[in-house]
Amino acid sequence: MQTIVKDKTCCFFGHRKIDETEELKHNLYEIIENLIVNEKVDTFLFGSKSEFDELCHKTVTELKEKHHHIKRIYVRAEYPYIKEDYKAYLLKSYEDTYFPERIINSGRACYIERNCEMINKSSFCVVYYDENYIPSKPKNSGTKLAYDYAIKKKRTIINLVSCY
Repeated sequence: MQTIVKDKTCCFFGHRKIDETEELKHNLYEIIENLIVNEKVDTFLFGSKSEFDELCHKTVTELKEKHHHIKRIYVRAEYPYIKEDYKAYLLKSYEDTYFPERIINSGRACYIERNCEMINKSSFCVVYYDENYIPSKPKNSGTKLAYDYAIKKKRTIINLVSCY
């Protein structure tokens, strides 16, 4: 796995379903490019399972055409050990992938633990968190848990819901 430098790293997390507007896409592009150019962020950590993750990956991939040095890293919440063919598949879209040891034996909390891992390794969190969002399963929102954890860890949080 590549070395991750916290001061130059940004993670993404957000609700499974988002309102993907042109304004949202434009704001996300501008925010990420600002992080690359002005904050010298060169590493982006991704989870999965949400429309927001997909939009962020698409945007960072687009910016990679202009900023070749940036890295996309997929932080797996499942499959601690993967076969080479699956790793090769992932490396078509990411520069690296890894499974955090802290997730082993975390059961259904694996996605929450994965998000905490990404927050711990980042200085910046670009999020899509709407406090009025009602998750499909009426338990705690994983995005809210991650958002509260990022606040506790004093990360720079850029919430796209409040940007438009």
